[in-house]
Amino acid sequence: MQLVGEFQTAKASKYLQQLCKHFAHKIEVSFDENAGQIPFSLGVAEVSATAEALSVRFADVADDKRADAKMVIDKHLERFAFREGFSAMNWQD
Repeated sequence: MQLVGEFQTAKASKYLQQLCKHFAHKIEVSFDENAGQIPFSLGVAEVSATAEALSVRFADVADDKRADAKMVIDKHLERFAFREGFSAMNWQD
């Protein structure tokens, strides 16, 4: 089941890189300024950045892991994007 989140921000590339670098300390992550893949045990997060938004897509995440997938992204972005008052991505199932 697909899960997609979006955060409207002009700093999308910065946050993409922060997320990927953070998780690269524990798992093998691939990324550049505009896209990245974070292979969590609950599913692969495909992260992308445009000039207007940061997007995260989990292509295949089990129903019982959806809340965990949202939480892992939201909690980390909450720390990185606190100056923007971030609390959670706009998630769509």
